[in-house]
Amino acid sequence: MDERLIIRPALPADLPQVLALYRHLDPSDESPPLDLAAQRLDELQTYRGSVALIGTTGSSVVASSTLVVIPNLTRGGRAYGLIENVVTHAAFRGRGYGKQVLQAAVAAAWQAKCYKVMLMTGSKKPSTLAFYTSAGFEQSKTGFQVRRLPPRAETAD
Repeated sequence: MDERLIIRPALPADLPQVLALYRHLDPSDESPPLDLAAQRLDELQTYRGSVALIGTTGSSVVASSTLVVIPNLTRGGRAYGLIENVVTHAAFRGRGYGKQVLQAAVAAAWQAKCYKVMLMTGSKKPSTLAFYTSAGFEQSKTGFQVRRLPPRAETAD
C-alpha cells in the first residue's frame, strides 16, 4: 500500500535529500555544495510566489517541482509561471506522485495570479510527453534556447 504524499515547500534541512533526488533526473549532473544550494533556495524565495515544492512519504523526499513566478509588463502586468526540476525518485514512479507535485505547482501559480504556466522538456520519450499532457499541459509553442551546459542525456524508460 502506498503512503500518502505530503506536498510542501522545501526547507534548507531537506536539501541533502532534494539534491539526491535530482540524481534521478540526471545522474551525471553536478550537484552544488549544500551551502550554495541553501543560498539558491533562499534566492528563489525572494521572487513572490516562487517555491521549490517537494513530495514526501514518511521521511523521504520522493518528488519535486520548482515554480518560478516571473513579473511581467504585458497581460495587464500579470505574472507568469515557469516550472522546472520535475522529478520523481525512480522507485516511486507510476504512483501519481509526480503529477500531484506538478499540479501543486500549477495551483501555486494560480494563487500567485499568474496568467499562464509554462514548462519545457528536452525529452522526446512518449511516456514523458504523455505525463505532461495527462497533467493538463498542452504542447503549443516552439521553444528556443541558448545553452552554456549541454542538455541532459535521455535515458531509456
